[in-house]
Amino acid sequence: MGSQDKMITEIQGLERKVKLLLGKYQALKEEVGLLKSENEDLRSIIRMKQEKINNFQNKIKISKIVDTIAVEKDEATELKQTIDEYIKEIDRCIAHLGE
Repeated sequence: MGSQDKMITEIQGLERKVKLLLGKYQALKEEVGLLKSENEDLRSIIRMKQEKINNFQNKIKISKIVDTIAVEKDEATELKQTIDEYIKEIDRCIAHLGE
């Protein structure tokens, strides 16, 4: 086998390895894209869950405030219902703004 044949064989081997590397690179590039997309979806879900938690915490705080107000039981119940209605309306406004 001459030196030229040996060089051609080596070049062909290098070409094959480069093609394999390019294939692996493309596969990893696609996987990174999918993982980035999944990551953004999960971050969005976390943001929505955090908003819900904050809303529940606000409702609890308001309920505690209403409970501590020195009023008749009927008035406290009415006040609680009014505040709950306000909270629901605010939640609808926030949801509308988020669309």
